[in-house]
Amino acid sequence: MHPMVNTAVKAARRAGSLINRGALDIDRIAIARKQPMDFVTEVDRAAEQAIIDILKEAYPDHAILAEESGAFEPKDLAAEYTWIIDPLDGTTNFIHGFPQYAVSIGCTFRGQLQHGVIYDPVHNDLYTATRGMGAYLNDRRLRVSKALKLEEGLIGTGLPFGESKHMTRYLRILREIMVRAPGIRRAGAASLDLAYVAAGRLDGFWEMGLKSWDMAAGALMILEAGGLVADFEGGEKFLESGAVVAGTPKVFAPLLAIVQKSAHASLVGLDQDL
Repeated sequence: MHPMVNTAVKAARRAGSLINRGALDIDRIAIARKQPMDFVTEVDRAAEQAIIDILKEAYPDHAILAEESGAFEPKDLAAEYTWIIDPLDGTTNFIHGFPQYAVSIGCTFRGQLQHGVIYDPVHNDLYTATRGMGAYLNDRRLRVSKALKLEEGLIGTGLPFGESKHMTRYLRILREIMVRAPGIRRAGAASLDLAYVAAGRLDGFWEMGLKSWDMAAGALMILEAGGLVADFEGGEKFLESGAVVAGTPKVFAPLLAIVQKSAHASLVGLDQDL
């Protein structure tokens, strides 16, 4: 395992222990609302600080982008590495005791995804990836599923909550996929959904309105597991756009086609059909 991944694993496990401790007594946890339907807890903040402390101790010259704390750039240094952190992806699930949430830590080098760690503290599952070195679940090498077409795929997604401007387009995509795919799942933690695609548990995934910390680690895992990842235009700007399509090579193509068809429908004014 790459030394930087080892450090990220240490940080993710430290955060996971705080999350598991908090899960034992959720009713006592302070909860705040960042915006409608978007929550943060004292566990989110404590987990994030634990991750940042470990990363900054090991790599003081690296930049950090974290969900709750924002961006940190070392003074007087042009940082080539940036750590992208979601300390608790799936906070709403966590608050309700729904066991689907994770710690996600990604790392870029000069803007390119380089390392990724996703830790599921409920199941003690550790997903790791390094560019050019593959993706792993614990000690098992990951490969995307062998699904050859959308019609035999289990597809993950997430609702664009708090982003009503996306809802019409999202529902158009959902309707198209529902009549073709045998199963659609919305579990509420995008980082784990992406890790599941890498592990072959899901055959594809799409969502919009995400942040870079939701996607960075999981996107790299899919690529290293033999899958494909793109933004809704079919390009590589999913971290910037917040819109992502991913899947096995055979499932990815029809998923992307449906997404792009919905964009055309919006442009020609067909959204009133919903």
